[in-house]
Amino acid sequence: MKHIRLVFVLACLAALATMFISESSYWRSLSTHEELGATGAARMNISELQLSILTAMTAQRGYLLTGSQEYLQPYQQALEKVSESFRALDRYYAEKPEHREVLAKLHAAVDLELAELATTMRLRDDGQLEAVKTLILSNVKEEEVVELRRLGDQLLEHEMFNMVESRDSMYHTLLWHRLGVALFSAANLLALFIYMRQTGTFERKQEELRRMVQADRDRLESKVKQRTLELTELTHHLQTAREDERSRLARNLHDDLGALLTLAKLDAARVKSRLAGAPPETLELLAHLVETLNSSIALGRNIIENLRPSALGNLGLVAALEILAREFAEHSGIDVQCSLEPVELEATAELMVYRLVQEAITNIVKYAQASHVRVHLGTHDGQVVVSVRDDGVGFDTTVQARSAYGLLGMRFRIQAHGGTMTLQSTPGQGTLIQATLPPALPTKPPDVDLP
Repeated sequence: MKHIRLVFVLACLAALATMFISESSYWRSLSTHEELGATGAARMNISELQLSILTAMTAQRGYLLTGSQEYLQPYQQALEKVSESFRALDRYYAEKPEHREVLAKLHAAVDLELAELATTMRLRDDGQLEAVKTLILSNVKEEEVVELRRLGDQLLEHEMFNMVESRDSMYHTLLWHRLGVALFSAANLLALFIYMRQTGTFERKQEELRRMVQADRDRLESKVKQRTLELTELTHHLQTAREDERSRLARNLHDDLGALLTLAKLDAARVKSRLAGAPPETLELLAHLVETLNSSIALGRNIIENLRPSALGNLGLVAALEILAREFAEHSGIDVQCSLEPVELEATAELMVYRLVQEAITNIVKYAQASHVRVHLGTHDGQVVVSVRDDGVGFDTTVQARSAYGLLGMRFRIQAHGGTMTLQSTPGQGTLIQATLPPALPTKPPDVDLP
C-alpha cells in the first residue's frame, strides 16, 4: 500500500511537470508560429514591393516607347500594390526600431524612383522626347534600381535570419516537450505495473457486482416487457371496445334516428300535399321544416360516417383512404397526393390503418401548417407499409408533446397487430408517420369431398 501511495505521488508530480512543460511548450510554439507567420508575411510584402516597382518600371518603359494607353493600367495597379506593401511593412516594423532606418531609406528610394517615373511620363505626354531619351539612357536609374534592390535584400536577409532563429527555437521547444512526454510515460508505466498487481481482487468484486447489476437489469427488463405487453393488450382491448361501441352507435343512429328522420320527412311531404291552398306563411314554415329535416339527415349521415366509415366495408381500404384524402383536401385547401396500392390486411387491421391516417391528417390540420401532404399505402419486403408525410413546421421528437396521446395509442394498436410505427420530424422540415404491418395470413379453402 505504501508503494502504491509513493508511485501515485510520483505519478502526480510527473503529470504536473509534464503539464507545465506541455503548456509552456505550447505557448512558446504558438508564439514562434505567429512570429514565423509574421516573418513570412513581411518577406512576401518585400518581394511584392520589389515586383511591383519592377512592374511599374516595365509599364513606364512600354508607355515611353510606344505611347500606348494599355501600359497605364498595369502602371497604376503597380503603384497601388506598392502602397499596400508599404502599409503592411510600416505596421510590421513599427515595433522593430533597429530596422526602421532601413525601411525609411527604402521609402525614400521608392518615392524618388516613382517620382522619376511620373516625371518621365509627363515629359512623354508633353512631347519632350529628347529629354525622355536622355533620362532613359542615363545610368542614374540603374544606380537607383541597384539601391532599391540592396535595401530590399537587406530586409529579406534580416527576415531570413529571424526565420532561422524561430525555427531553432521551435526545435528546442519540441525537444523539451518530448522529454516531458518521455518522463510522464515512464511514470505511467511504473504506476501501471504496480496497479496491475493489485487489481485481481478488485476485478473479482467488480465482476460479482456486474453480475448482480445484470441480474437486476434483466429482472427489470422482464417486468417492463410484461407491463408493456399488458399495456398493449389493454390498449388494443380499449380501442376494440371503442370501435365496437362506435359501430353499435352508428347502427342505432342509422336504424332508429335515420328511420325517424326519414319518416318525419315523408310526413312533412304528405302534409305539404294536403296544404296546397294554405297561406304562404304556413308553406314557408313547412319548407323550413323540410329543410331542417334534410340538414338533420345529412348531419346524422356525417356522424354515422365518422363513427364507422361505410366506404371501408363497402369499397375497401384504398377507396376509403382516397375518399378521406379528397374530403380532407376540399375542407383544408391542402394539396394531397395519394399513392395507394391494394394490400392484404385483416378487417381490424384495415380499420386501424384508416384511423391512423385519419389521426395523422387531423394533427396536420391542427398543428402542421403544411401545404402539401403525401399518403402512401403499399408493400415492401413482404410487409404492408402505410405512411403520411407533410411539409409543415415539424417539431422536436425528443420533447414530449401534450397532444401526442392519439399517436401513442395508435402505436400500441399497431404493436398489438404485430407491426411497428415510426415518427420522424425536424423543426422546419415536416413530419413523417409510418407504420409497418404483417399481411393477412391466407385462408385455407375448405376441404371438398369428391364423389
